[in-house]
Amino acid sequence: MVKETKLYDQLGISSSASQDEIKKAYRKAALRFHPDKNKDNPSAAEKFKEVSQAYEILSDPEKRKTYDQFGLEFLLRGGAPPPEGAGGPGGGMPFEAGGFPFPGSSSMPGGGTRSFHFSTGNSGFHFSNPENIFSEFLRSQEAGMGADDGFGFETFGMGGGMPNMGGSSRTSRGTKHGRFDSGGRRMPAPEVTVVEKPLPVSLEELFSGTTKKMKIKRKTYDQATGKQSTQDRILEVPIKKGLKAGSKIKFSDVGDQVEGGTQDLHFIIQEKPHPLFTRVGDDIKHTIDIDLKEALTGWKRTVQTIDGKQLAVSSPGPTGPTYEDRFPGLGMPKSKKPTERGDFIVGVRIKFPPSLTQAQKDILKDVL
Repeated sequence: MVKETKLYDQLGISSSASQDEIKKAYRKAALRFHPDKNKDNPSAAEKFKEVSQAYEILSDPEKRKTYDQFGLEFLLRGGAPPPEGAGGPGGGMPFEAGGFPFPGSSSMPGGGTRSFHFSTGNSGFHFSNPENIFSEFLRSQEAGMGADDGFGFETFGMGGGMPNMGGSSRTSRGTKHGRFDSGGRRMPAPEVTVVEKPLPVSLEELFSGTTKKMKIKRKTYDQATGKQSTQDRILEVPIKKGLKAGSKIKFSDVGDQVEGGTQDLHFIIQEKPHPLFTRVGDDIKHTIDIDLKEALTGWKRTVQTIDGKQLAVSSPGPTGPTYEDRFPGLGMPKSKKPTERGDFIVGVRIKFPPSLTQAQKDILKDVL
């Protein structure tokens, strides 16, 4: 009988796929078909259910072994992994009332047969809720990555390229379930690095939001030929309004192929210096120069905000070095509430004269 491959087909992988390939395929499919992202597509919920159930079985080495040998119906009707060392029926469906006889082994007295019993009642395997499967999957990822890689959709991309661009890297995640040796013991999972790359962004881009295209390179390894190659890829990096310096934009599985998986790439926002403005949290500060005479007797200026508004600013004097005039709602958008903005702040820098004559000093002494 031909081996059943339905669950593998639902994830779009071969029946010889590794555990890492199963996780990657499920992650990609679950994010694609999750109901929260497909509210106008009812069929996506069913597809999400199918890929989650396929992952629940195939990610468990024992359940996968049983599925590969006997098929899905056997599991659902109460099947369990055969005793270690026992042979299978070559892909048949062993639904016999007295249990399934397995060939004898040296551990059986007299070289007899073992019976593999199952129940056709309610004691069979039951799938978990698809949302619970997905949540548990994300928790296992977060535990391995030490960073937010959840369904907040900060992760962009499921496959592709890794830059060899000199960015810093740190080990922060591993393959989630590890490997098993011949005795069924869990082996330590190879760790996969996360590469961090600074991304310089102008204050205007952080104010308005934009998408930056980044060309990156990745190393791939062909297991069939044993050859390495380098691929180019263009990543579209979304810059949300109001992001602050140090914010991370995360791409998962876009890097060099290494043992245990594929590297992740995190772009770290760096704010470019601006000739007029300084960012202070969600506020924007503009500092104007005034001379000592203006500081003492008064001044007027017209300044422009980051979005082009003209503001009349003045002080009758005297004006101290800590002077500030605030204009609410004209600063940077708030990243978590982009419809709200911080303040626009006008400050002063007092320019003192490089020197004074004795007569000027005497006049100032009399006046002050």
